[in-house]
Amino acid sequence: PTEYGGMGLDFTTFAMIFEELSKGWMSVSGIIGTHHILSYIIAIHGTEEQKHRILPKMATGEIRGGLALTEAEAGSDAQNISTTATKDGEEYVINGRKMFISNGDNGNAFALMAKTDPNSNPRHRGISCFILEKPTEGFKVGQHLDKLGYRGLDTCELIFDDCRVPVDNLIGGEEGRGFGQVMNGLETGRINVAARAVGVAQAALEASVSYSKKRSAFGKLISEHQAIQLKLAEMAAKVHAARLMVYDAASKKDSGERNDLETAMAKLFASEVCGEVAMEAMRVHGGVGYTKDLPVERYYRDAPLMIIGEGTNEIMKLVIARRLLEKYSD
Repeated sequence: PTEYGGMGLDFTTFAMIFEELSKGWMSVSGIIGTHHILSYIIAIHGTEEQKHRILPKMATGEIRGGLALTEAEAGSDAQNISTTATKDGEEYVINGRKMFISNGDNGNAFALMAKTDPNSNPRHRGISCFILEKPTEGFKVGQHLDKLGYRGLDTCELIFDDCRVPVDNLIGGEEGRGFGQVMNGLETGRINVAARAVGVAQAALEASVSYSKKRSAFGKLISEHQAIQLKLAEMAAKVHAARLMVYDAASKKDSGERNDLETAMAKLFASEVCGEVAMEAMRVHGGVGYTKDLPVERYYRDAPLMIIGEGTNEIMKLVIARRLLEKYSD
């Protein structure tokens, strides 16, 4: 929001920005994407004090944000986290480990999900969300993960050993609301992941078209071979369809309508298209596409992240099915 130093952009513009960034280098959009999830959670669910204290610094870049959700035994099943937050006077004592955390090393503030009531039933009612700031005693960065792709962004393990966080950093000031707060933030994350997928797929498509008009085989440019033309046509149609789905989900978000169905469908479809188009781009390029001389191999390595990140595509299918059954119930 502009009152906290932001630009006040809508989500459709947001999607366009992420698409264009990812067309150049997807890792850059990842740095901003995970940063945005923290800012969005605070902007929507934080107290006024938290908004005024954190958001202006996030807008200027003084604070680089992240989301500390995933654990070794809690990825798709986010309610299965084991990290705990025990209240002790005016502080919470955090213990546990987080894994696969983007901006984990270079970030200096995180939305941290932890159990404040481990015995809660239902489980999600016992989860709260905190603003964790660096440096904080008892908090350290563990291993740096060596990833297939997405290598321009640090992805780390975070370790909490009697880490103390002020009560004022409980997002919204009320325990038991963290799961819903983070899931709300992940909806925007799914729009940005879907937009990233479109950007990478568009880059792979454009590289393929360009290469086909330079490379010759059997006495003519490969762009003149029908087999290549059919590939390019199908790639282009899928990328365009994915883009429209992303913009539709973003438009629904802008309008204030419930958008979990459209967001999940856009993320599912766009990420799968990205993987397919990246593979087809490598085929169009042939052997040179398998080398590091061209960026095609990077598109191929980056594509799986969008299939897994911000909720696996299997989880997206469950979200879609659940929402459809609810929407069209008798």
